[in-house]
Amino acid sequence: MNRRRFRGVRWRTTAAATLAVAVFLALAGLAFAFAQRQQLEASITEAAQQQAADIAGQVAQDGAGADLATGAGDQSLVQIVDAGGNVLAASPSVEGEPPVVDTRPGPGSTSTVRSAALPIGEGEDFVVVALGVSGPDGPVVVLVAQSLELVGQSTAVVVTLLLIGYPVVLLGVAATSYWLAGRALAPVEAIRARVAQVQGTSELDARVPVPEGDDEIAALAVTMNAMLERLESGSERQRRFVGDASHELRSPLATIRAAHEIAALHPGSRDWSSTSRDVLAELDRLDHLVADLLLLARVDEHGLRVRSVDVDLDDLVSLEAERLRKLGALTVTVAAPPVRIKGDPVQLARALRNLADNAARHAEGHIDLTLQRRGNEVEVAIEDDGSGIPLADRERVFERFVRLDESRTRASGGTGLGLAIAREISTAHGGSLSVEAGARGGARFVLLLPCESRVREAAG
Repeated sequence: MNRRRFRGVRWRTTAAATLAVAVFLALAGLAFAFAQRQQLEASITEAAQQQAADIAGQVAQDGAGADLATGAGDQSLVQIVDAGGNVLAASPSVEGEPPVVDTRPGPGSTSTVRSAALPIGEGEDFVVVALGVSGPDGPVVVLVAQSLELVGQSTAVVVTLLLIGYPVVLLGVAATSYWLAGRALAPVEAIRARVAQVQGTSELDARVPVPEGDDEIAALAVTMNAMLERLESGSERQRRFVGDASHELRSPLATIRAAHEIAALHPGSRDWSSTSRDVLAELDRLDHLVADLLLLARVDEHGLRVRSVDVDLDDLVSLEAERLRKLGALTVTVAAPPVRIKGDPVQLARALRNLADNAARHAEGHIDLTLQRRGNEVEVAIEDDGSGIPLADRERVFERFVRLDESRTRASGGTGLGLAIAREISTAHGGSLSVEAGARGGARFVLLLPCESRVREAAG
């Protein structure tokens, strides 16, 4: 079916090109034939006018006895007519005939008419030039007629040649267009055939051939390869995401099952309050994980849309500092002057909590939270005194389910989604989130938010 479509495009391209050339050639042929006919008629008329002028010069000097020989048989004639319409002299082909036209211009004036009612030529068209002249015997009119038969014959020859050459040229155009269309579409067919071979997600590493040159088809091939690369990368991320999500979901479920199985086997020796605390902790972990997964699923499908209301960002930062202090094991300093921006308070609080929890998991004993304006932006920095993040991993930590080696233990908590969600929230507010080396040797996460609202507002 696809190959038939390819041939259909080739035939349509050929037909369109041939039709366009056919219309152009038809119009050009008509214009050429018309121009050629007009040029021949003008030449014959000019020759008749010149002949009339020559005879008029003789008549003005010698009278009606001028030499009227035309030497053209029945293709031309000459008459000298007086003011009363009497023919004073005529060429041998029209001797004894009345004036061929009734036109009588005055001396020095010229009139040109066409007529098919001449006594010679068997109904052919003639151009007749009438030139008034004053002779020794008074005013007379010199009539010179030239046949237009040559014009008709020449035009007929031109039209015949055009009619013969027209289909030959069109056939050549059609054959050439078909061949060129095939050459032009061959890379497209190669691209289509290669893409058609990609079945499912297991062959997304395939790439289409890129033709030589820098034309539109080469650009199409490059774009297709870029698309396949994005699909391959997205498919790989999706597989990794599903695998990691499955593992993370199984972990709390396995803990809950183990706790209940042990309690069921040894009901008398089991501390039910401890079991309940463990199960509730795992359920909280499972609840947070499912909530994070649902949020990221919505982000992938529709993007994260947030509200745009007035938010006292300093209050959110202060609340996070207070929450961290209640953990008891950390020293928390905060510098948060009053700052109000437009944004979604719930999502901004979630981003700050994710960053604060990340800092708490890796801090040795100290966390700094700072808030300050920087031009048209607001900077929130959360810094810990932990081991820091290597330069090569500072962008990778924002990927989903990415946890560096030192933070992979269950005791450290976290699912590897908090930083990814925080960055999605910053992006939805028109800001950014990055990490750098802190002054205390740990990691310093910097959240930049615009003072003016640039958020994608949620519907309803």
